[in-house]
Amino acid sequence: MLNLYNYWGINFSLLLALGLSPHLSQLPSIVVPEVQNQAPAPEAVNLPADFANPSYVLGPGDQININVYEYEEFTGTKVILPDGTINLPLIGTVKAANLTTEELAVELTARLQNWVVNPIVNVSINKLRPLLINVAGEVQRPGPIQLSSYNISDFGGASSLPTLSSALIQAGGVTKNADIRRIVLRRLTRNGNFIELNINLWDSLFSEKIIRELVLQDGDSIFVPKLAAGETLDRRALARSSIASKTVRVRVVGEVKKPGEFEVPPSSSISSAIASAGGPTDKAKLSEVTFVRMLDDGTINRQELDLSNLTDTLQVQEGDVIIVPKSRTSTFLDVSNQSVGPLSLLLQLFTFFVNLSR
Repeated sequence: MLNLYNYWGINFSLLLALGLSPHLSQLPSIVVPEVQNQAPAPEAVNLPADFANPSYVLGPGDQININVYEYEEFTGTKVILPDGTINLPLIGTVKAANLTTEELAVELTARLQNWVVNPIVNVSINKLRPLLINVAGEVQRPGPIQLSSYNISDFGGASSLPTLSSALIQAGGVTKNADIRRIVLRRLTRNGNFIELNINLWDSLFSEKIIRELVLQDGDSIFVPKLAAGETLDRRALARSSIASKTVRVRVVGEVKKPGEFEVPPSSSISSAIASAGGPTDKAKLSEVTFVRMLDDGTINRQELDLSNLTDTLQVQEGDVIIVPKSRTSTFLDVSNQSVGPLSLLLQLFTFFVNLSR
């Protein structure tokens, strides 16, 4: 069976040598012989064969190149139709879906033998179909997502690879309660069986291990579980990672220059959220800022913070509310201004009429 990555002349070791930044699953390590007078080599991690070197299976939407040596009428580019077929002169409709490129070449060779002498057929992939991936669990937008189609010529850079991390990012990133140590990837094989891979993405993101890239296939399912009761991860480190949500929504009200709801980076502090609202007004009392958060059990946590120096280490979360109160001095002055205003107006009117009577 033709292996797609070998067919492209690309394997994971080469990708690593070209400078990709692998950062995915943690699996059993390779034992590297110890070398004297040399620092230990970084730990390398293997993927199971079904995931590390999957054979690409054709499907509707794939664009393929068919080359029949010395027979130009059969040579050209074809897009696999929604019913999984392609159409060629003389031989008519051929089922291409659920076959590898090597298997399709064998099928076309057998069909063409009835029409030409000793056909030599080569099938290659020109453009991959969009991948439909299901992402469930602790992500911002769970559900089916579609990763764009890919030209084979684009597979020279990490940004073009349909990876686990790109799927998580398109799903809005993982939530603050995600247990990225136990991510499950489920794949349907051609024989109708499911295979599963447990992925410790936390160690892959925050360790020095060399992890091979994990390329997704059409129909893969990803499940991100929730942290069990009593378990914690470094949320600030997770918020800085590439798979976290790009922003969280917080509401800043009271004595700020632009009160309202704002999207801020998930690693932001309370002070930086206030800065996103234009900063405090000159009437703000920063020593008594109120911070309100709804906890996972539905209860409300309310605390008072002293942000006189506009510095703190408390990390914001989705749905937080920050209330900046008005100082009592400012309130007194406002009331005084309101009281003095009408008296001043009456005095001005009295002076005006006295001047008229003269």
